[in-house]
Parts: sequence; C-alpha cells; structure tokens
Amino acid sequence: MLEPKKVKYRKVQKGRMKGKAQVGSSLSFGEFGLQAVECGFVSARQIEAARICISRRVKRGGKLWIRIFPDKPLSKKPAEVRMGKGKGSPEQWVCVIKPGRMLYEIEGVQPDVAKDAMKLAGYKLPIKTRFVSRD
Repeated sequence: MLEPKKVKYRKVQKGRMKGKAQVGSSLSFGEFGLQAVECGFVSARQIEAARICISRRVKRGGKLWIRIFPDKPLSKKPAEVRMGKGKGSPEQWVCVIKPGRMLYEIEGVQPDVAKDAMKLAGYKLPIKTRFVSRD
C-alpha cells in the first residue's frame, strides 16, 4: 500500500476541504480518467482496491496512472478510552480530495472497457466520481 517514506510531523490536524481542485484537474497522461465530483478523504487501502479493480477489468492491458497519493496521517484513539490524554496514534494514511481532482488515468484500451473499469473503481471509493475522456 501507498504511504510516505518520511514525514516532517507524525501527526497533523484535519483541516478543512473547501473549494475546487487547483492542480491535477485535467487529463495529463491518458485518454480516459476518473474524476472526483465531491470532496473527502480517500485512504491508501481504497486507492489500492480501486487500482486492482481497474487492472483486472482491463486484463492487464493498457497503461494506468494513479494521480493521487496518501500523504496525510489520520489518528484515532483506541476503543473505550476516556476523553483527554492527548491525540491518538496515527492509524491510516489518506489523500485529501477536492471536487475536480483526477484520480486515475488510463490509455491503450477501448472506450467501453475503460468506462466499465472506471465505473467499477468508483464503487470502491467513498466519494462520487465521473468518467472523463479527451474528446
């Protein structure tokens, strides 16, 4: 699974997700893509599950680009622990997604196969997505 090799700070604040994606909102590498419609956190496990789903659907054909990377640690306190006593330990790595962000890109496959693969990958993600193409 994806995670950074080294980070400056072990724990970070959640922050706010407002506005649209400034960077990474257009097709840069492939012919077809999966674009986010709403904001949210996508975990490393979800990114990997969607990647496997796409690669299995296109039968290892074509080339796939993952345009997002989980670089934000989410902390969580253990179950049945009282309030206070500091912030919990880092539990998982997530990527902050804003509307318009391109998540995956693919090329070298038929349009109907690409659309089907991206649709299945969208089911694995916790945010609404849409299929986009160059034309």
